[in-house]
Amino acid sequence: MPDYPSDTFFTHAPEWTWLVVVYFFVGGISGGAAFLAAMLDLFGAPQDRPMARLGYLVALPLIAVGGPLLIVDLNRPERFWHQFIGSETGRPMFKWWSPISFGSWGVGLFALFASLAFLAVLAERGWLPGGLRGLRALAEGTLGKVIAALTGLFGLFLAGYTGILLAATNRPLWSDTPLLGLLFLLSGISAAAAVLTLLGWRRTHPESVHWLGQMDAYSSVLELVVLAVLAISLGSVVEEVWGNGWGVLLVIGVVLAGILIPLVLHVRPRLLGRLSVPSAAVLVLIGGFILRMVVVMASEGV
Repeated sequence: MPDYPSDTFFTHAPEWTWLVVVYFFVGGISGGAAFLAAMLDLFGAPQDRPMARLGYLVALPLIAVGGPLLIVDLNRPERFWHQFIGSETGRPMFKWWSPISFGSWGVGLFALFASLAFLAVLAERGWLPGGLRGLRALAEGTLGKVIAALTGLFGLFLAGYTGILLAATNRPLWSDTPLLGLLFLLSGISAAAAVLTLLGWRRTHPESVHWLGQMDAYSSVLELVVLAVLAISLGSVVEEVWGNGWGVLLVIGVVLAGILIPLVLHVRPRLLGRLSVPSAAVLVLIGGFILRMVVVMASEGV
């Protein structure tokens, strides 16, 4: 076994497949979209409501797709429900000390509140049968604010949880830094802003799109800082894990294409004319996916 400079003895790779990488990606976007929608809902102007609705409409379908991807990748997918219900007692089971149990409940609660917000939007838009249109009350008054706040809160949890889950393993890079959760959180918010920008670019108020661009820029700058601090703090661990083609892909695909070029397009939106906004959004999404691919696959290969 090679003498890797990780400060912990590491186990065999969990043999995660591309399904996990895709789940990490869509899960981050789902949580980020819910957070951004809640921010617009709670603190935005009435003109921001269409973009907030769009965020809720994106969040639930993505987690509905991502969740099954993670379950299918399990060795025994038919037993996923054991994270919620004790197989011997038949009662709800919550292990606060277990990252997997804690995370499963967190994702479950996110799905619950995201569903309520999703149904409220459908009712508000008149897309539900007459008898269910009363569900628009879920988006109104104090109840609407509470649902928005909880959806956004658990959205933040979901966006960063995947990085925290990696840090709970004994694998090179993953277990050597507590920053993966923050890195994935910022990347998820940035990617979600990109998705909502692409979907609402010409359908929602320009100020809402501008605000998303600002959130993308702020998140990208912080993501770059966290990535730099992570690389510096890990020292030779980074060289062992990323000192190859993965490292080149990280620099070109994430730092350059996924962060720096979109930042330039945010600062100089006239560079590509009307294509600046969608081009920046597409590059951010590519960078977000590559980030998760590099973090997961590079350690898997050790």
